[in-house]
Amino acid sequence: MAEDIQIFSTFNGTFPFTKNFTVRRIVYFCTMQKPQIVILDFGSQYTQLIARRVRELHVYCEIHPFSSLKALEYLIQEGALKGIILSGSPCSVNDAEAPNIDFKSILGKIPVLGICYGAQLMAQQFGGKVEKSQTREYGRANLPEIDTTHALLHGLSPNTQVWMSHGDTIKQIPDNFKIIARTERIPVAAFEIEGQQTYGIQFHPEVTHSTEGKQLLENFVIGICEAQPNWTPAAFAEQTIAELKAKLGNDKVVLGLSGGVDSSVAALLLHRAIGQNLYCIFVDNGLLRKDEFEEVIDSYHHLGLNVIAVNAHEEFYGALRGLSEPEAKRKAIGKTFIEIFQDEANELKEVKWLGQGTIYPDVIESVSVNGPSVTIKSHHNVGGLPEKMNLQLVEPLRSLFKDEVRQVGKTLGLPENILHRHPFPGPGLAIRILGDITPAKVKMLQEADYIYIQHLKNTGWYDKIWQAGTILLNSQSVGVMGDERTYENVVALRAVHSMDGMTADWVHIPYELLAKISNDIINQVKGINRVVYDISSKPPATIEWE
Repeated sequence: MAEDIQIFSTFNGTFPFTKNFTVRRIVYFCTMQKPQIVILDFGSQYTQLIARRVRELHVYCEIHPFSSLKALEYLIQEGALKGIILSGSPCSVNDAEAPNIDFKSILGKIPVLGICYGAQLMAQQFGGKVEKSQTREYGRANLPEIDTTHALLHGLSPNTQVWMSHGDTIKQIPDNFKIIARTERIPVAAFEIEGQQTYGIQFHPEVTHSTEGKQLLENFVIGICEAQPNWTPAAFAEQTIAELKAKLGNDKVVLGLSGGVDSSVAALLLHRAIGQNLYCIFVDNGLLRKDEFEEVIDSYHHLGLNVIAVNAHEEFYGALRGLSEPEAKRKAIGKTFIEIFQDEANELKEVKWLGQGTIYPDVIESVSVNGPSVTIKSHHNVGGLPEKMNLQLVEPLRSLFKDEVRQVGKTLGLPENILHRHPFPGPGLAIRILGDITPAKVKMLQEADYIYIQHLKNTGWYDKIWQAGTILLNSQSVGVMGDERTYENVVALRAVHSMDGMTADWVHIPYELLAKISNDIINQVKGINRVVYDISSKPPATIEWE
């Protein structure tokens, strides 16, 4: 029997637990596929983006803390690992406690590409000079001097645009280093260590502002490392289903559905592997969007999933009565969900596994760049389990990014209304109603939000937006309807562009469309007389208001 593990999690999505539980057994399930490329993370904000770009080349890669290099040596020895990418970092290589690795264990044994900090670290460790730039080098730059015949830079255009983001710069390279690209201001924009298939660049090829960055990464990953482009949604689905069959056999699994893409794709993979031995519980907390519960349940039934639908409006409204502080509302919802889920799960016999839709960003964020975190980060899919349930954890999506989950879902035939559904907060409309929660407020917000979302769908804007929603403010304003004075509620419309929710920018919806949405909400939803549009970006604001 494994030792007890303390896991803490907050309500923020598919499986929301808000208190500590002791877990007797935890077994994480993940793909058996070995990475062909490993990205050693020194703490850069762009590290996940590097991995996404490599995955776009259909090559399976993983992100590991720089401190885990020694643990990866077996992959190098057996030839499974084809190359290593060193990320950037917010640190300076000249800091007293700057992150570092033992280059001797990898250089000359496997192709290495250092990006920004990774390049500077190589240069410094082998006798070069890295100093603080006289002016911070940030933003667009060009490469007027570039060796386009070089294996790393083959196919790039002369004077190609790249993106800089660093405070230090390489002033002098070691003797066995060769410069292969310069900018007007930076004498060492790219270099190679001769005879070692080792390269460094002081720009970021992973960002879209580096217009031919994808070509450079392809040159390294496919050309130099000779990685095989076999990481496809269909291949992942086929392999994962086979692994699930072998792992689970005839065991029963219970999974909490949210109606979102992550839990839905996880359910489909499990269903393809074990059929009716998967029991899905979908709890209607009364805080979903208008008609959403019925529409999602209908989609699940058409997929053949074994779904237990629970109407728990009264339980959740009762738990929320009189609460207005955001964290108090989250805790009340999380506690109520646990109680209802556990009651339903206890009705099932001989269940051994808990299925969850944990995805790769959740896994990455649970580990610091300095090594495994002391505690697992609170996020929406790694949750505590009541001890008496005594379940093991199966997470078929924990190697995928969000966009990859959607691609797998499309391969599996997930309906469009779920596949392309915008992210929706776990606490639902409870955190889009500022202040206390009442059924009347929920109804009002559902109607206003329905008008907003339908307009976006009817005009083609829904698929251009990463996330959109309506917020009911806890303030009222004076208005005039006909000849009468009104003093009614205000709603704010929110729409953002984002890749993963870490950063976001507000969407420039046409004024004409906003005017139509505002007019229809005010005319059709009793109790609302004013509509505003949120033009805040993240950071400094957050996507949700609470």
